[in-house]
Amino acid sequence: MPVKNIMNVVGCTCAAVLLMACAQTHPPLGEELVVVLPGHDGTIGGVVVRRNNSEQVLDKAFAGSRIGSQGTQEAMSLSAEAVNKIFSDTVAALPGRPATFLLYFLEGKDELTTASNAELANVLDEIKRRPAPDLLVTGHADNVGSDVVNDKLSLARAERMRELLTMRGINVDRIQVAGRGKRELLIVTREGVAEERNRRVEINVR
Repeated sequence: MPVKNIMNVVGCTCAAVLLMACAQTHPPLGEELVVVLPGHDGTIGGVVVRRNNSEQVLDKAFAGSRIGSQGTQEAMSLSAEAVNKIFSDTVAALPGRPATFLLYFLEGKDELTTASNAELANVLDEIKRRPAPDLLVTGHADNVGSDVVNDKLSLARAERMRELLTMRGINVDRIQVAGRGKRELLIVTREGVAEERNRRVEINVR
């Protein structure tokens, strides 16, 4: 089997197709390998590979198409282990699975509870494991008070969390913040009912 100079691996989710390439130091042979990867949640998208008058639809995990120097196509089915070995550098560069944390606040304040203040260390550990993390911090409020008050309070909580993270060395440019007021209650309650689990920030680390 000839040695390949150019290899392409296609990672598919329902929303996007990601193309990656890695080159070796062998003379060009004009060959390509296209492989479909499952998404983080196991979903499979699909890709159509066309060369000359030939067409192959890849819509299963680790399905592949080897394209020869003359444009010929050969259907393949690889194992996860084989893909990781062939494309080790590329797979290592893929973004990690998103992680979500919930931290809770004292009633009517932008101050974390004691337990959530301790949980902040786990958030920082997750961020530091990623070479280029992106964070979305969304503040929420419970069902006590008006919409206007809770909109301001939820945003203040998100901004306070951004402040705490930047104080611990996280680049502020990598943190987006938003406030959702009491529009997205985690625990549905009647109007005016205080509920700690609704007084929260959701931190999504990507």
